Amino acid sequence: MTDVLLVTGGGRGIGAAIVRMAAARGYAVCFSYVRDDAAAEALVDALRATGAAVQAVRGDVSDETDVAALFERCETALGPVTALVANAGITGRIGPFAALERAVLRRTVDVNVIAPMLCAQEALRRWEARGHAGRIVNVSSVAATLGAPGEYVHYAATKAAVEAFTVGLAKEVAASGVRVNAVSPGTVATEIHAAGGDPDRPRRVASRIPMGRVGEADEIAGAVLWLLGPEASYVTGAVLRVSGGL
Repeated sequence: MTDVLLVTGGGRGIGAAIVRMAAARGYAVCFSYVRDDAAAEALVDALRATGAAVQAVRGDVSDETDVAALFERCETALGPVTALVANAGITGRIGPFAALERAVLRRTVDVNVIAPMLCAQEALRRWEARGHAGRIVNVSSVAATLGAPGEYVHYAATKAAVEAFTVGLAKEVAASGVRVNAVSPGTVATEIHAAGGDPDRPRRVASRIPMGRVGEADEIAGAVLWLLGPEASYVTGAVLRVSGGL
C-alpha cells in the first residue's frame, strides 16, 4: 500500500520542500495551497516529470467545507490519506501588538490554529472508520517559546497553541496507534518574511542564532519526514526544535 501524504500549504517554502522530499522518498503527495496557481502547477509538473504521484488542491484549510473537499479530492486522485502534515501558516503583519488589526489577528488564529485542528479531525475520523493508525506532524515555530516581542506576538501565541494541541491530541489517540508530533523551526529563508512585511528579516536575525545562520527549508523537511517515518515509531507528543540552537 502506497503511503499517501497530505500537506497543507505545500505550494511554496517549507511546505514545498516537504512535498518534494516526500515524493522523492516514495510517498504519493497531495498538497493544498491558497492562491498561487503558478507555483503549485510548477511544483506538480516538476514532480510528475520524475514519475511521482502528486496532486495540488486549491482551498482554504481554515474552512471546514474546504478541508472535507481537500481530503475527498486527494483520496480520489491518490488513495486513502495515511499521513498529514499541517504546515499552512501565516505571520500576519510584523510590528508591535498594539498596532495589530483585528482582522489580521483573526485570520492568523484561523490559519495557524483552527486549520490544523480541522485537518486533524478530518484525518482522525477517516482513520477511525478504516482502522488505520496514521501519523500527523504539525509545523510550529520557536516563536511559541520565545514570544517574538516587537515582531509578531500574536503569531507566537498561535504556535504555542499548536504545540499544546499536539501534546494533548497525541496522548488522546496514542492507544489507537496514531502518532502526533510537531516540528518547531527557527528562522528559515522562505517567503513568509516578505509576506509579513520584512523580507530582510533572515539576514537581520542571523547573528542571534547560536549556529550563526538561518535554516533552509530542506532542513525542516528532513525533520518532518523523520517523524513520519518508521525510525520515529516510538515518538509521539514530541515537539522537535530545528532552530540552530535557539
